[in-house]
Amino acid sequence: MATALFAQRGFDAVGLREVAAAAGVDVATVAHHAGAKAQLYDACFARVFAAEQRVLQEAAQRAHPALVAGPRQALGALHCLVDVFVDFLEDNPETTSLWLRRWLEPQRHVELDVRYAEPLYALVVGLLNAATEAGTLTEPTPQVTVRSLVWAVHGHVTALAAGVRSNARERREFRAFVHRLLDALYGPADSTP
Repeated sequence: MATALFAQRGFDAVGLREVAAAAGVDVATVAHHAGAKAQLYDACFARVFAAEQRVLQEAAQRAHPALVAGPRQALGALHCLVDVFVDFLEDNPETTSLWLRRWLEPQRHVELDVRYAEPLYALVVGLLNAATEAGTLTEPTPQVTVRSLVWAVHGHVTALAAGVRSNARERREFRAFVHRLLDALYGPADSTP
């Protein structure tokens, strides 16, 4: 309940009484189990992070051997890795909403990024660095690439939530776009789309 409320309205617009009412308990129960509102907010990010980390770590373990095996295998592994990330956020849009609300105030709650975003970025940056070291791809600024892809995927999930276009069509087109982007970044120079 708290995650959905914070994702919909942000930190300042949600009170413990509202969380308690949504959960069907009294505010003392929420305070006893979650502590102050800031602790509850952190717990929401921790829960989202745990789910995302589990999915991405499994995908990273599957991707690593292919990322260092050769250029074509590396590109295929990146397609699979980004597909897992897109699938996760499409299936859990509250994750995007929660992060977007947090990022509206970039100087506030910075510790959440340190604990719950940076480890996931580092996981993928590490994969890109390993592939670069193995010579299967060249990525001079992996942190920029990862951050750009993350923001693109969050933008895609936001577009799905807006419902302006067919979600099935939007999903297909976005997936094709991300694959083309990866192909352009890392595919052989002589390949044609």
